[in-house]
Amino acid sequence: MDNVLIVIVMLAAVLASGSVARLLPWAVPLPLIQIALGIGIAGFPDHGIRLDPELFFLLFLPPLLFLDGWRIPKDALRRDVLGIFQLSVGLVVVTIVGMGFLIHWMIPSMPLAIAFALAAIVSPTDAVAVEGITRHLSVSRRVLTILEGEALFNDASGLVAFRFAVAAAVTGAFSLPTAALSFVWVALGGLGVGFGLASVVVSLRVRFTARFGEDPGAAILVSLLIPFAAYLLAERIGASGILAAVAGGVVMSRAELSGKSSAATRTQRHAVWNMLQLTLNGVIFVLLGEQFPRIFEGASRVAAESGDPRSWLLVCYALAICAMLYVFRFACIYLSILTSRVVRRSVPAEASRASLRTIAVLTLAGVRGAVTLAGVVTLPLATASGAALPARDMAIFLAAAVIVLSLLIASVGLPRLLRGVEWSASPIHERQQRLARSSARAAASDALDQLRERFGSEGEHLDGDAFATQGELILSELGDTLGVRGAADAGSPEALSWQQSMRMRRVAVAAARAAIYELALKGEISDALAREMVRKIDLEDLRIS
Repeated sequence: MDNVLIVIVMLAAVLASGSVARLLPWAVPLPLIQIALGIGIAGFPDHGIRLDPELFFLLFLPPLLFLDGWRIPKDALRRDVLGIFQLSVGLVVVTIVGMGFLIHWMIPSMPLAIAFALAAIVSPTDAVAVEGITRHLSVSRRVLTILEGEALFNDASGLVAFRFAVAAAVTGAFSLPTAALSFVWVALGGLGVGFGLASVVVSLRVRFTARFGEDPGAAILVSLLIPFAAYLLAERIGASGILAAVAGGVVMSRAELSGKSSAATRTQRHAVWNMLQLTLNGVIFVLLGEQFPRIFEGASRVAAESGDPRSWLLVCYALAICAMLYVFRFACIYLSILTSRVVRRSVPAEASRASLRTIAVLTLAGVRGAVTLAGVVTLPLATASGAALPARDMAIFLAAAVIVLSLLIASVGLPRLLRGVEWSASPIHERQQRLARSSARAAASDALDQLRERFGSEGEHLDGDAFATQGELILSELGDTLGVRGAADAGSPEALSWQQSMRMRRVAVAAARAAIYELALKGEISDALAREMVRKIDLEDLRIS
């Protein structure tokens, strides 16, 4: 009963956090409010919540990362793949090696293997935290894509390195070739499982729907189950469940462009996933806050382990680690930009240019979150010999402190860095919008012309002038739906029957939607733009239905 009650309380805290954010006279990022509310409910019930890392990973990360893989713009991801790879793998490796030695030098009582484990688990950024911090800030779409792409893929590299560091701490043995091969298997195995499982499920669902019809509720449930199935299957074979969930989302994004689902399914699925994203994001931060007091209670023991009873040294250690993380991150981002300029000489100057402010934004937005906390609490209690794992409590404390500090620094620093900044609209995005609108209108017009011919061949009475008038009205309303204002004064086509008018609208809407999907499949517009425009068309489709 207590567990059910605490879940209800946490959901209420998520709900209250939105109201608190609106009532406060100054802007406070939602994640910080949720963490504060989590700290406030830490003593309810008395025993609190025992965080099971495996259950935490299973319940929260697969659906959120699946949704990120589904919705992240694939064209932008391909364009910045070099920079994202450098941050998600190169920065993680540099951080682990450099930070590991620095932490051991700064805290001699922490063994080198534990120092490497701590460096590994604080190296991944958190996609959920990044989205929560930047939601209401004026950040360019390209910067957000780089941050989201980095956060999607650096979890795997950080967690693999963390597991090997923990194994070295427990057994006292480490093999670099074995670690390298394991990383390759974990990454490729996770991606393969995610792509394979999602592709099979989507194919089976499409065939079933084509034969027996579509049930929106069942289709939504299938989309909810895919990330959990991919995660569990990948973890079962020793691969990355996180990458499997991301790969499953990418498959769903591609499948969505086929247009096989109905407008009702897409609209309801969008609402369900938005609600799930809001709830899980909020619960993660509330849960993080609920865990902090219990972690801080061990500060005195940690201070004793460090050889100095002064607890304030722990805060100094955390500040130093956080500062070093930002130094490594700033340097790697700067070098990544220089490398991209050398490798991609064909990129236009305006596309490869990055100001110091942009580099600073990318640096401060490297927020740590759920993966760091859930990973660090998996540190074992004892070594293989049965002795207590040295500096375990200190590592957990420092990881938790880095999470809080990175959130605070990003919450305070990013709004100031972005104050007064107006990111110019991407010429590529504007060109794609114009192409999508013109193609949708042309396809709808052609479909109406074909429908007029069918009316004639079917022998149905039709007033030609009324049909033309109604067609212009439909095309004008469709343009208005897609963002082209200024509906034409088309008059009143009373001569058409209601059934004829509705048939015209459905044909025009279906043709416009198919044209947008075709452009996205050919890569002429981004999948994100296609998703946005199809959502508007779906609402119009449901309205006339």
